[in-house]
Amino acid sequence: MVRVPSSHGGSPGFKSPTAHQTSTRHEERAGNFGLPFHLLRNPLIILKHLFSDMQIVLFEPEIPPNTGTIARLCAATNTVLNLIEPLGFSLEDKYLKRAGLDYWPHVSLRVWKDWTSFKSSLSPEQRLVMTSARKGQNYTRFEFEETDMLVFGPETRGLPEYILDESPYLIRIPIWGKVRSLNLANSASIILYEAYRQTGKI
Repeated sequence: MVRVPSSHGGSPGFKSPTAHQTSTRHEERAGNFGLPFHLLRNPLIILKHLFSDMQIVLFEPEIPPNTGTIARLCAATNTVLNLIEPLGFSLEDKYLKRAGLDYWPHVSLRVWKDWTSFKSSLSPEQRLVMTSARKGQNYTRFEFEETDMLVFGPETRGLPEYILDESPYLIRIPIWGKVRSLNLANSASIILYEAYRQTGKI
């Protein structure tokens, strides 16, 4: 896990790792790049890792099992997972860990203090593709790009309007039954695999 620093204070509910855990994590993943140390010698690999891969962004997620399931999805597809604080749970939550099973060491996880910190890290090539339960273009008709950031809102609220206003790209999964929305983890899986299908990843 990479915890991205900002000018703000600490986050409630986050349990800092021990020195041993921090050392072990840094042996596996170096710096803010989430890459093994031996790959850091090649700047082209660093640039590709930062700017050429699709990523999932969870804005203020609330339910631990959903985030854990999405983390497992990201481990299965080598997709970076970004969490925007405040979170509705601790990263030490047992249900979060259980949903992710033993795949957490294989997740490239970045935790951001707030939306501003996350957005300021983006390159011009990285589009913010917002998601909504009711508004936006059918996700199957949207043209995804390899560097897209797929942004999902909290389970009970969805993305707020001020976040939606920051990007012209808004997609939805069609719903024609009597439900308000699909499960967050299910939605992330559906959209991520369609995005990878379109961009030739699968």
